[in-house]
Amino acid sequence: MAIRPLGSFTLRNYPEQGRFNRASRAALAGIPIRVRWGGADTLAGVIDIKWLRDHPDAVRASQVARGEDAGLVDAILDADKRRRESLAEFEQRRAEQKATSRDVGAAMGQFQAAKKAGEPADVLARLEGTANAARRFAGELSDRVKSLEAQAAEADTQLGALMRRVGNVIIDGVPAGGEDDFVVLETRGTPRDFAADGFAPRDHLEILEGLGAVDMARGVKVAESRFYYLVGQGARLESALMNLALATAYDNGFTQLAVPTLVNRPTMAGAGFIDAHEEEVYHLDADDLFLTGTSEVALAGFHADEILDLSGGPKRYCAQSTCYRREAGSYGKDTRGIIRVHQFQKVEMFVYCRPEDAEAEHARLLGFEKAMLDLMEVPYRVIDVAAGDLGGPAARKFDCEAWVPTQEKYREVTSTSNCTTFQARRLGTREKRDGRTEIVATLNGTLATSPRWLVALVENHQNADGSVTVPAALQPYLGVEKLVAGGR
Repeated sequence: MAIRPLGSFTLRNYPEQGRFNRASRAALAGIPIRVRWGGADTLAGVIDIKWLRDHPDAVRASQVARGEDAGLVDAILDADKRRRESLAEFEQRRAEQKATSRDVGAAMGQFQAAKKAGEPADVLARLEGTANAARRFAGELSDRVKSLEAQAAEADTQLGALMRRVGNVIIDGVPAGGEDDFVVLETRGTPRDFAADGFAPRDHLEILEGLGAVDMARGVKVAESRFYYLVGQGARLESALMNLALATAYDNGFTQLAVPTLVNRPTMAGAGFIDAHEEEVYHLDADDLFLTGTSEVALAGFHADEILDLSGGPKRYCAQSTCYRREAGSYGKDTRGIIRVHQFQKVEMFVYCRPEDAEAEHARLLGFEKAMLDLMEVPYRVIDVAAGDLGGPAARKFDCEAWVPTQEKYREVTSTSNCTTFQARRLGTREKRDGRTEIVATLNGTLATSPRWLVALVENHQNADGSVTVPAALQPYLGVEKLVAGGR
């Protein structure tokens, strides 16, 4: 399965654009900046316009598969043509302006020299007229250059806005369609037969409340709905899960980071999280900072505006962070319990690699996620997410969904995305290779998250007496084999 060559863009495509700077990322986020003509700063952070010009049908097909507007491609090509034409005329008139400035200087010099030499009045009048005509032409040309610069700036802004509406170009083989059009790739484990065990399963909220491990009422009291307290062994179970995930990541070569959970607008936009769904993100208006819904955002920004050395292989990072999501549009969904909440914990993996290595890295991330779920001893399945459910940055995404007995269905617990060069292009993350500077690829994957994993754990490992058997892999981190009522 081939990756579309989004990584083919290099800075040599735009030789004037010698670096990706904070201003270019600010432009992507909609922050006004002064445009540096010749370098197309406002396009530095979006998909490769050169590749789009050469492969418009591939981008159209990706848009159709996502259920998005394929007509955007033609609008982009038209805007790109206008921008390039405006820029070409601007550069031409700018060159003329420089030449005219020299002519004005020469004409004035001749006039002043003749005046000093005492030339006849008719000669002085002729030279003065020539100089004045040159000055008038230079002024008119200056006005024209300023007008063309404004036109080019407007065209560039329009093009940037259009391009920000196009998601990453999907990888060959991604299913077309929306949320329900995924393809099941693998199913692991068999759902438990509670009838054979002689009791009906309780849902996670009843189990956790019976153990004294969660307090929903106080969460609502101090915040609002979809907030909660984990108490005693509930909080310790979450910590055990996070610590196991971090240890697993460390053992597999990931470098752990402690990351900011508030980020600025250019970083949030660069990671692709506010292009179309800013209303789903918590925003601090006074500071123009965003609470992140995943440490992926801060991990993506870690090497923004940098040139990496990937000669020794990919750079792999992980981070545990508190995450926040407004869950806008989820009214009425999963209102009972802690499946859909506003605040949660997550251990995220993040990889910087060469584009040609991205598919192999994607398979590695999925393998780590599956291994963690195997340790949890819960049935799960792996799905290839359909294009319309990918989100803007991802070119392909695999989800792992754990079986929830009382709902009799699988629910998402992990996700891993191959973002190819989409985020790195926006954030200016590159590498030098064979004398060229090239965009890298980025990937991310959830190694563990809470409280959603707790839902699957307690429902699948519950006992008739209300206790919960702790999976063997978690026992060293928790110090007990069972969660029982009255436990700490």
